[in-house]
Amino acid sequence: MNYKTQMEAAKKGMLTKEMKVVADKENISEEKLMKLIAEGRIVIPANINHKSLSPEGIGDGLRTKINVNLGISGDSVDYCREMEKVKMAIEFGAEAIMDLSNYGKTQEFREKLIEYSPAMIGTVPMYDAIGYLEKDLMDIKAKDFLDVVLAHAKAGVDFVTIHAGINKRTVSLFKEDKRRLNIVSRGGSLLFAWMEMTGNENPFYEYYDELLEILREYDVTISLGDAMRPGCLDDSTDAGQITELIELGLLTKRAWEKDVQVMIEGPGHMAMNEIAANMQIEKRLCHGAPFYVLGPLVTDIAPGYDHITSAIGGAIAATHGANFLCYVTPAEHLRLPDLSDVREGIIASKIAAHAADIANGIPGSRDRDNDMADARQKLDWEGMFKIAIDGKKAREYFESIPPEDQHSCSMCGKMCAVRTTNKILNGEVVQLKVES
Repeated sequence: MNYKTQMEAAKKGMLTKEMKVVADKENISEEKLMKLIAEGRIVIPANINHKSLSPEGIGDGLRTKINVNLGISGDSVDYCREMEKVKMAIEFGAEAIMDLSNYGKTQEFREKLIEYSPAMIGTVPMYDAIGYLEKDLMDIKAKDFLDVVLAHAKAGVDFVTIHAGINKRTVSLFKEDKRRLNIVSRGGSLLFAWMEMTGNENPFYEYYDELLEILREYDVTISLGDAMRPGCLDDSTDAGQITELIELGLLTKRAWEKDVQVMIEGPGHMAMNEIAANMQIEKRLCHGAPFYVLGPLVTDIAPGYDHITSAIGGAIAATHGANFLCYVTPAEHLRLPDLSDVREGIIASKIAAHAADIANGIPGSRDRDNDMADARQKLDWEGMFKIAIDGKKAREYFESIPPEDQHSCSMCGKMCAVRTTNKILNGEVVQLKVES
């Protein structure tokens, strides 16, 4: 193999087996895909040690992908339940899973996850640092953080979130330009605390070149984290967010020089009227790198329903340039999500991604919708259940109040518009009166 990363191969005009798979999945020519990977506008996160991976592309002109967050926390240590979430995510077609474990046997869980999962695996090494290094935050040395990244890379993680843009310049502006909700990024807040307590520069920024060498060795895509993402509507598109985005754009170019694939992470909480502009700003400042967004959540007042506020924002974001949606569950801001929450979050995010693909004219994106329309026109309920994103739930609703006439549902019964029209067009008489 005469290349280290997918980007290096693309720059050299070499077609990898991962590129062939993605080109086939996306109905895109291999030549065009290779060109966009070489330019950094598409990434294929594919660690050389993730043997069970079914490669996916993320970027412009491809289907919008979704990510599912899960992992072990100190307040809820249940490895079996988290693996059930993994299986559910794969069943519903999530393209990526982020293991955010920060407690217990994180390495063992991660290794099992990578061995099992055909979906891309992402992590935030900063979350794992205290447990992996067995040190408190204050006692961790700058280069210790790189050891954690190396461990994740060796294990087979396909992409890592690294908050390298929260450097001393960003922090200085953050302090000067006050925020309503300060820093809400977990990894960002830990780095901010470490920097303030030690007086040192962000180690991921200071030793960025050494970090890139690790990622290049295993072809790990760097997902440049948004430590300054807005955590409420009032903080969106502020100086801290935009300043960090400028830094991420500079770091993107440095990564590309090393042939390391890059994604950029984005907001957060944001009013609907700001989303399109934010997508355009990211693409401009970060040179077209794929954009990975959390939400955005379009209102702050819906705890328990934030899978909906996120799906609204995600659909708008993906229509205007975002390429990768991180799911949000109904439990966001409230607790660790259970299996039901994960299911609701995945479905909401899949709906947002699919709706955006239709709006963006992605080839083949309307096919299932057309199939659903055909099944409805025939009143083919079994066909509808097979086509539906969540056919199990659709069936449960249909069967919960059985219709008298199996060719309609209990909402309209014999007054079903499709049934009525079909009968007339077939030359049949429509009879609505109930015989006594």
